[in-house]
Amino acid sequence: MTNTVPDGFRDRVVCIMGLGYVGLTLATVMVEVGFEVWGIEIREELVKLMKEGKAHFSEPGITERLSRAVRNGQLKILPKIPKDCPATVWIITVGTPMGPNGRARMDMVESVSREVAKNIKDDDLVIMRSTVKIGTTRELVHPILESSGKRFDLAFCPERTVEGQALEELRWLPQIVGGETLDTTVRAGQLFQFLTPTVVRVSSVETAEMVKLVDNSQRDVHFAYSNEVARVCDAVGISAAEVIQAGKRGYPRTNLPMPGPVGGPCLEKDSYILAESVERHGIKPEMTLAARMINERQPDEVVAAIKAHAERLGGLPAKPVVALLGIAFKGRPPTDDLRGTTAKPLLAKLKQAFPGATFRGFDAVVPAEAQRAFGLEPMASLPDVLAGAHVAVMHNNHPVFASMPLESLADRMAKPGIIYDLWNNFAPGSVRMPEGRAYVCLGSHGVGRKAS
Repeated sequence: MTNTVPDGFRDRVVCIMGLGYVGLTLATVMVEVGFEVWGIEIREELVKLMKEGKAHFSEPGITERLSRAVRNGQLKILPKIPKDCPATVWIITVGTPMGPNGRARMDMVESVSREVAKNIKDDDLVIMRSTVKIGTTRELVHPILESSGKRFDLAFCPERTVEGQALEELRWLPQIVGGETLDTTVRAGQLFQFLTPTVVRVSSVETAEMVKLVDNSQRDVHFAYSNEVARVCDAVGISAAEVIQAGKRGYPRTNLPMPGPVGGPCLEKDSYILAESVERHGIKPEMTLAARMINERQPDEVVAAIKAHAERLGGLPAKPVVALLGIAFKGRPPTDDLRGTTAKPLLAKLKQAFPGATFRGFDAVVPAEAQRAFGLEPMASLPDVLAGAHVAVMHNNHPVFASMPLESLADRMAKPGIIYDLWNNFAPGSVRMPEGRAYVCLGSHGVGRKAS
């Protein structure tokens, strides 16, 4: 890819604070369009890995492109800001996870802002890219930067990519830009126009902060309604998959996704950050929080359904073998990211329900050591993980599950055996399971209930 940033461009040297998923994908793409990038990451083991040209997460194309950027000297990776850093733009991409009190942690944003304040020069541009509570940019970050005594521009420009497609989406997704002043908004917009052809300017940093939270919260609500449909169809005894697919076929006013687990590093927390943001205004986003409740109680309902189906088959032994298929938070596009995965609460509920069980895992992307740390005995293949298992739960939607030879693999399972599919990879009514085994889908509990 040829460079597009001209040599005379004012802001061609950028320092990115935090080289997690958001920071490293952004750094790699910015290098490719001609920026000189200084990447700061305090985790020394990750600095060592990235200096060798190796990414610390799974993302199509990232290792090759990172290796090239490091090898060419266009991306410099360091554990702290050097005194001679020539950057005129500072982009903060550190995480804002939920704390044990259920509140969003802003301590990393605060800490990094203080480091930036120690190093900025007059007229530098600081861009917030972390997901934050509304008002954080102006009320927390601005005063910290102001304490430096330097003149600066400050904007909020949210990250919007999907894991598994980030390197491509950074080049075409519209970039939201909100500055403290119009001049700052224009300046930040000029920077991002080298990455994407569409920059959407908004009137304030608070508006940009809200866009990020609303984007993710509405997705959570959208998925929650599909899960609500699944609960209703389970109760009635019909297939939610059939209802959803038939309802939207050729009909432009219905566009429900399939039901399934809703988690990940954004959707598990951004609804709560939105709710926390508006507490001081006396507002409670009721629909947003109700959707989160629906999505979070799914593991309880799934395990209850598994136990009920097991009873109909004659009951499980005291020490069953339970297999969890797919533990990353999603499978399409494939990722190895375990942040916010609903496999965690699901596994906890399975362990409560089957305290004497042996727990196995299979994931097409997540390394064996990560599966073991998760609390599962990793298996190398689907035939291995299903052999002798009494319960198998398809947790994510990786393509390997949709293409598996379901009936022949089920024949390797113990009796009674249950495959519970959270993603409706197969039509329950058309599956012919071996004797003593059952295939059950989320939203189709009453369909194909009896084992052949």
